[in-house]
Amino acid sequence: QVQLVESGGGLVQAGGSLRLSCAASGRTFSGYVMGWFRQAPGKEREFVAAISWSDSTNTHYRGSVKGRFTISRDTAKNTLYLQMNTLRPEDTAVYYCAADAPRTAGFIVAITTASRAYDYWGRGTQVTVSS
Repeated sequence: QVQLVESGGGLVQAGGSLRLSCAASGRTFSGYVMGWFRQAPGKEREFVAAISWSDSTNTHYRGSVKGRFTISRDTAKNTLYLQMNTLRPEDTAVYYCAADAPRTAGFIVAITTASRAYDYWGRGTQVTVSS
C-alpha cells in the first residue's frame, strides 16, 4: 500500500522560506505523477505543483507560486520536495502530498491539476506565514 508522509511545515515570516518533504513508500513510483496541494481554512483544496516521477523536467505550477516554489524529487530516497521561497501570508494552508498512479503498468501519467485524479494522499503539514 502506498504511504505518503509529509514533513517540514512550520511558522515563518513573510519573505521567508520552507522546504517540505514527502516520504513515499509502498511501491515503485515509475510512471507516477506526484503533486502538492494545499487547503486554507474555509477554502477548497487547490493544486500547487506537480512533477512526473519519471521525468523531473516535466513540472507544472499554479500561477501564484510560479517563480517562488520549486518541486523536485529524489528517486533514490523516494522523496518529493517543495522548496518554497518568498512566502506570503496567503500561502498559509495545510499542504498535502499526493500521487497519481498509472492505470496500466508501464504507462506514464500526464500531469493534471485536478485533485480527484490523485489516488493517494498524505495527512498534510501546516504552513503558516505571518505578516
